[in-house]
Amino acid sequence: MRKVLKWLRIVILFGALSCMFFYSLRLFTDWISPVDHYRIPEGQSVKVFGGQALSEGTEHQMVLLERLRFFYWYGE
Repeated sequence: MRKVLKWLRIVILFGALSCMFFYSLRLFTDWISPVDHYRIPEGQSVKVFGGQALSEGTEHQMVLLERLRFFYWYGE
């Protein structure tokens, strides 16, 4: 009976310490991560890549190919 109680006490202690560790890591990651990932930037920000008015046909394909080539060339 003593062995069972000792084992049960160790299991409960392990579970409680695991929960405390998990919630402390969760608080730490909430503290580090930014509040809003997709907020509108402030200050002297400039929109780098805007939408383009595209026409139908080969011009549309050329613009897409040019953008794809730019993506692969610069890696952005």
